[in-house]
Amino acid sequence: MKLIVAFGIGAGLLCAQSDAPKRLVAAAESFKEVMGTPDKAIPQDLLNKSQCIVVVPGLKKGAFIIGAKYGKGFVACRKKDSVGWTAPAAVRVEGGSFGFQIGGEETDVFMLVMNHKGMDRLLTTKFTLGADASVAAGPVGRTTQAETDAAMTAEILTWSRSRGIFAGISLSGATLRGDPDWNNEMYGRSITNREILTSGIAAPASAGEFLAELNRYSSRK
Repeated sequence: MKLIVAFGIGAGLLCAQSDAPKRLVAAAESFKEVMGTPDKAIPQDLLNKSQCIVVVPGLKKGAFIIGAKYGKGFVACRKKDSVGWTAPAAVRVEGGSFGFQIGGEETDVFMLVMNHKGMDRLLTTKFTLGADASVAAGPVGRTTQAETDAAMTAEILTWSRSRGIFAGISLSGATLRGDPDWNNEMYGRSITNREILTSGIAAPASAGEFLAELNRYSSRK
């Protein structure tokens, strides 16, 4: 299984409840823009093998709490029949090393979960990349041997885009957990990420563009 995760940070995102529907649209646009340039995109072979995707768009320079790194975004996984994607669940990423991206004006982060073990981690309340789940910077571009090597050695692959530069990034040490406030905002009730990603629940209308882009580039039909 695989997962892509993209996350964004802004002063407005630090609120417990915020503009989840608008951030879903931003996540869709971030993914679309990255995949629109095959030579500089997430490798298609890896995306096709993936099981889940998370996108947190628009991390803003200077928007961090002092001494902290924090982003919010969304995750979707393959449906049980492997055709199409589940409704999205909200996630938050905290801590870890963002490397050069912190120096950029704006950063998008993406993750792919490559196997069932990685997805099982995703369904827990909280886990740490590099400790509870193996993580590595993802390769960029068309199919290469590097893709195969990365897919075989890491449960989760990670990328970022800053100032138009798309590259693999290590997020070892970052924690990933569900965001109950945004889930409640999207679904109108208290609901866990596990329930959203495994129960077949219908996606909210605000997730339409996000899911359409995922299916456009990797629906497994």
